Amino acid sequence: MNFDLSDLRAFVAASDHGSFRAAADVLCISQSALSRRIDKLEGALGVRLFERTTRQMSLTTAGRGFVNKARHVLNELDNALLGTHDVAARLSGEVTIACVPSAVAYFLPGVIKAYHDKYPNIKLRIQDETSAEILLSVAHSEADFGLTYIGTQEPDIEFEPLIEDPFVLACARQHPLAKKRRVRWAELAQYDYVSVAQGSGNRMLIDLALAKSTALPRWFCEVQHVTALVSLVEAGVGVGVVPKLAMPRSDHATLASVPLTDPPITRTLGLIKRRGRALSAAAQLFYDVLLQSKS
Repeated sequence: MNFDLSDLRAFVAASDHGSFRAAADVLCISQSALSRRIDKLEGALGVRLFERTTRQMSLTTAGRGFVNKARHVLNELDNALLGTHDVAARLSGEVTIACVPSAVAYFLPGVIKAYHDKYPNIKLRIQDETSAEILLSVAHSEADFGLTYIGTQEPDIEFEPLIEDPFVLACARQHPLAKKRRVRWAELAQYDYVSVAQGSGNRMLIDLALAKSTALPRWFCEVQHVTALVSLVEAGVGVGVVPKLAMPRSDHATLASVPLTDPPITRTLGLIKRRGRALSAAAQLFYDVLLQSKS
């Protein structure tokens, strides 16, 4: 048959991203070049793979039946190449992971360095985003996979837990609560309280856990991101509640982290990817190394 691997890659990219323009951008080719590759593949197979109109495109029945086979061929080839040391050092491509900012420092630096040392020509794109944005990035194939704490209830998303991350009180070291071994939520009511905004994933988890509580802290200042909250606490503006992974190291000069109780609240950080969609060989290797970090 008169087609090659670049034609298969064009077809799989167009299927994954839902448009020729997006697929062309990912493959770093023009939209017309990608269209020619699809036309060539369709001609070789003798079937139409996409239904195309001026407004949208979708896989045909034949296309839906062929896409998993094409992806399997490409993944098997990539696996074979990645297993060959001399070839691995010359492989190129991209792996995109969407990750909540609080988990970047904990999970990624060592994995990125080891991966880059072995596959120096594969580019890694880290998207530090909110939990909602990560879910959309993975669902729309804008990221190969994600590292986040929501997605367990999504039917089209696979969630693999990695670590339990408790929420803690963040306060200045000279604050009266900093000297306590544990702090009850009810105790926060008497202090200036900074909160992340409604609509954020972390705020949603906290609000759900405290839904039946009568002693809720009253915020006087609301911010969009956990990093901003930590900065305000460090400046002495007030106290706040953040995931433990968002806090600096335990010997930080000006910030203290105190466990919370009555009730304790924890989020589960894990890896998410599209259900039934195989990762590329390069992305799967990166995914597997992160998965090993929980053991």
